Amino acid sequence: MQIEVFSDLFPLLSTANPQTLEWLLNVAVEHEYPSGRAVLMEDAWGNAVYFLVSGWVKVRRTNGDDSVTIAILGRGDFFGEMAVLDESPRSTDVIALSPVKLLTVSRERFIQILFKDPQLHHRMLQLMVRRVRQINMRLQMRSSPPAVKLAHTLVSLSDNYGQDLAQGKEIFYIPFKDLAEVTEISIEETTKIMHKLHEKGWIKLDTAKNSIYVVNFKQLENLANKF
Repeated sequence: MQIEVFSDLFPLLSTANPQTLEWLLNVAVEHEYPSGRAVLMEDAWGNAVYFLVSGWVKVRRTNGDDSVTIAILGRGDFFGEMAVLDESPRSTDVIALSPVKLLTVSRERFIQILFKDPQLHHRMLQLMVRRVRQINMRLQMRSSPPAVKLAHTLVSLSDNYGQDLAQGKEIFYIPFKDLAEVTEISIEETTKIMHKLHEKGWIKLDTAKNSIYVVNFKQLENLANKF
């Protein structure tokens, strides 16, 4: 992968200097996982930072045999940084929703890089703060109608990971169970609302291509803001 492509793909690296990017590419290890495979188990947190080159994953909170999806991440995102920094045990794992390609950087190498490049350090703090704000927004929306909450989830996924195509912003066809858990509504509500949005022409569900197209982003965004 070229340095320019590496920088453009990951917002985290947009302000890193060329030497940092070159060093990262040299020390990163590439991994590929099929759909459904565990990418990261709870006992492995803290060993590395993971950069998502392609594909989609879900982060699950686990409690014994039970698990709940708490986040969905797509191309250009990263995870594992908090465990690297605080070294505390985790009760979450990461599962591939689609075929996934990752780059990993070991804990020791990543911390070295943060000390060498203040701009990268600052950029990572900015993105971590943004994640905290997104969590706060979800907490504020807990009493909102299910349709508003689901619209907010779809808008967020489209903003962060959507690919602009003629049909609209394309995101992965995320299983309704995972969408429901992330949005904190029932799977029955999720199924009903998704099909209603499809009928209204705001989204297009394409099971053949495993894609959801956000056709009318503005309408969906307006609905998401009614909390």
